[in-house]
Amino acid sequence: MNKMFALENKQARASRASYWRLSSCLGALLWLGASAPLLAQTDTAENLSAVDCPSDASITKRRVPGMPIKCVAKEARKPSIPVPSLKDYSPAIAIPDRWRIVESLGYENNWYDPYNRNTLKADTPIHDDWFFNLSIIADTVFEYRDVPTPVGLQSSANAGDLDLYGGSKQSQFIENLAVELVYYKGDTVFRPPDYEFRFTPVFNYNATKLEEILGVDVNPAQGKTRYQDFAGVQAAFVDVHLRNVSDNYDFDSIRFGIQPFNADFRGFLFQENQLGLRLFGTRNNNIIQYNLAWFRRLEKDTNSGLNNIGETPRNDDIFVANLYWQDLFVLGHTSQFTVLYNRNREKDFFFDKNGVIQRPASIGAERPRQYDVVYFGMNSDGHLGRLNITSAFYYALGKQENAPLSDTKTDISAYFAAAELSFDQDWIRWRASFLYASGDDDPYDDIETGFDAIVENPLFAGADTSYWIRQAVPLIGGGKVALSSRNGVLNNLRSSKEHGQSNFTNPGTVLLGIGADFDVLPELRISLNANQLWFDNTSSVEVARQQAGISKEIGQDLSIATIYRPFMSQNIVLRLSYAVLLPGEAYQQLYSDHSQQSVLFNAIFTY
Repeated sequence: MNKMFALENKQARASRASYWRLSSCLGALLWLGASAPLLAQTDTAENLSAVDCPSDASITKRRVPGMPIKCVAKEARKPSIPVPSLKDYSPAIAIPDRWRIVESLGYENNWYDPYNRNTLKADTPIHDDWFFNLSIIADTVFEYRDVPTPVGLQSSANAGDLDLYGGSKQSQFIENLAVELVYYKGDTVFRPPDYEFRFTPVFNYNATKLEEILGVDVNPAQGKTRYQDFAGVQAAFVDVHLRNVSDNYDFDSIRFGIQPFNADFRGFLFQENQLGLRLFGTRNNNIIQYNLAWFRRLEKDTNSGLNNIGETPRNDDIFVANLYWQDLFVLGHTSQFTVLYNRNREKDFFFDKNGVIQRPASIGAERPRQYDVVYFGMNSDGHLGRLNITSAFYYALGKQENAPLSDTKTDISAYFAAAELSFDQDWIRWRASFLYASGDDDPYDDIETGFDAIVENPLFAGADTSYWIRQAVPLIGGGKVALSSRNGVLNNLRSSKEHGQSNFTNPGTVLLGIGADFDVLPELRISLNANQLWFDNTSSVEVARQQAGISKEIGQDLSIATIYRPFMSQNIVLRLSYAVLLPGEAYQQLYSDHSQQSVLFNAIFTY
């Protein structure tokens, strides 16, 4: 029965298919018959001789259906355009290059205007495809601050200052004039230059005033005020473009000389302008960027912090390999992996321009030391949806001879972690910060667990607006070292960033912070920051100060900054900030219970 029904269904489907094919053929024949006169009317004039048109007229090839045929008189037709012959072509005429062609349109070249055509700003080549770029930056800083200041060992400038601490009021004026000269070859819109020569001298003048003698110089006769000027070289390098490796101008380049370098996104480990050799480039349409570099640290001028090329370079080498990978884990987030090796062989004593010993640091045994440290780092920067994230993690592993407090050979094993989360809400950016640098729990054993960087300059938790990050607070009574370096967040007990060595016998740092940036106007921003600071472990401070039971709480660091850009650009930036440190228990035990304040005014003019 089922087979019979299947056979009948199959025959029915075949009949319906035949019916539809027959219907389609009949429909096509009927359409052709009805359209034959219309198709004939749209044919060429030669095929339309039966149409009733005058003999001296031509017929249009097409007409609107339902409308009469249009006849055009032969004399009214436009003649056809003749095909040009070879003799009709003119020879090519050379025109100015694409940078100077607009000069014929009346655009002038103004050397004093950086926003319009200016040869000094590399808007046009000076010859062939060689360009010259001039930048001038005037950076002015005036700062008033309260910083614990020791009374001179021999005497004091103020009657009654017979204890450890004298007057804490200090002021400083700093003027830096940077002139950047760049001469390069190549069109850099889509690719790096073929050759680049860069030279950046910086001219500095600084004036410092204290309330106590011996603070500006070890010679008491120098008084309480110091005036100094210095010229340093912050960049002097040659950059050679080796090759392009893709149609998207992925490249390999090499650079030799004094050059800027930052080992991570926020300047936690090594941010400096140092003498070095660097191979760098990109891959996969700039998704991957790499650096292979060697740097030898230059000696610094003591009071300006600029490179002093008149001194022999330090016996301190840094080898770096790092890789940036955009969108590695999620879109919009860049991951970075770093391996950095610091080889220090500085065995000689070094005194700075003010007569203060810098190497070895004046703490503990005060013996020359050398070390080998490898930093393994992973950093990230980007966003997850509307949440902006910056993170950093480092592990330091190495060995040292003559550790500062134990005076023995030690192993180094220390950690660092930091993160900043921010969220944009219309014209407000809310921020939260966290930082942890491990401290040394036993200064006398054979392992150092206090984390220290090579040269830090962190853009983090309020940066130079913060009191603790901005100021170098000396460890008075425990050696001529600072708890934290100037423009540094780590409590590392080193003599200075400019001349000192890394120190892994330190109390470590813990920071929790919140802040917000308010873009009140396109040209006006107000920034607020509040940080809570602790030591991770106070053992090294207790040994250095011969003071037991020191607490971990440093205090609360509160700051506010106003940034004003009158032209809504970086050509003029005015900054006024105020910071106050509310002492915690540890600060009160080490110094006093008085709050410490600082006021900073900074004006930057850029051409």
